[in-house]
Amino acid sequence: MAEAIAAGHICLDIIPDLSFHPAGQFEAAFLPGRLVQTGPATICTGGSVSNTGLALHRLGIDTRLIARIGPDVLGKTLLHILSAYSPDLVEGIRTSTASSTSYSVVISPTGSDRTFLHHPGANDDFSQTDVQEASLVDARLFHFGYPPIMAQMYAQDGRQLASLFQWVKSLGLTTSLDMAYPDPDSPGGQANWRKILQSTLPHVDIFLPSLDEIQFMLRRPFNPALSPALLEDVSAELLSFGAKIVVLKLGERGLYLRAASGQVLLGLGKACPDNWRAWAGFEAWQPCFQVEVAGTTGSGDATIAGFLTAFLRGLPPDQALEAALAVGACNVEAADAISGLRSWPDTLQRIRAGWKRKAEPQAFQRLRNW
Repeated sequence: MAEAIAAGHICLDIIPDLSFHPAGQFEAAFLPGRLVQTGPATICTGGSVSNTGLALHRLGIDTRLIARIGPDVLGKTLLHILSAYSPDLVEGIRTSTASSTSYSVVISPTGSDRTFLHHPGANDDFSQTDVQEASLVDARLFHFGYPPIMAQMYAQDGRQLASLFQWVKSLGLTTSLDMAYPDPDSPGGQANWRKILQSTLPHVDIFLPSLDEIQFMLRRPFNPALSPALLEDVSAELLSFGAKIVVLKLGERGLYLRAASGQVLLGLGKACPDNWRAWAGFEAWQPCFQVEVAGTTGSGDATIAGFLTAFLRGLPPDQALEAALAVGACNVEAADAISGLRSWPDTLQRIRAGWKRKAEPQAFQRLRNW
């Protein structure tokens, strides 16, 4: 049976090859009325369930996926792709006859961040009833991703999201939660995320948002100037909401971890590491590894998978950060979310071989732990 469950948002990603457009020039060509030439499209599964779930599978964690799709060509394509990795992966994916399969057109120009044209589809119908207790019996970890683009998860101030995590936690599992940055003008972007997080995070062991996402959700003034003080302030608020371990994804600027103190960590559930004392009160930032970037699709999800794999393997927190960054770095060496990933032993060997890091800002030396 599965060691980990990856539940939540899933979609089909369509990624045009824009690599032959010089850096910074694609945006100027992308104007109304123009035909813009692209290279071949990569068609792959996307969303947290696929990206994080398949990455966990690739890293050697026995994983099952729980999600909703529609009864259409996109849904059949998605199932075909996932089943090729392992038929067992898709046991928990349900077809919603009233909805269409979610998809994203991923615009990822050279030298620029991505833009997503996204249709939520069947993800908006996903509810707590899609998670069956039988699928959780032998699992140690329950991971859920992207509730801001899943209508039932943010409706009524996130009542179903909080209820789902409270129920899963009552079964003894370790829980983790990833977010997404919604369209600010969409219903998900207008939801009261501070209230939703206050009711949900008491049941979340590991919370892994990006800094940009959480600044938006807490309605904090956006601060592009990264500093230790900002990371400490944001993480302290999230720990006060009830999360036991906070991991803030910082994109090309690295990864930050802060854990609650004392015996609070004994409540981490089935995946609680034997070395939990090494995690108590731990705080650190680490920079990214140096790579040639081919694409950033799924990079945050891969980073999460690396962190969760390290956690399930019982690594100490500094090595968990290191492994998470390494898996994320491997991801961006390919255009899609999965093909750049290596096996867990190969990833660790690449670190041990002396993989170089990006430059370390002077201000972060006091948080240095690598």
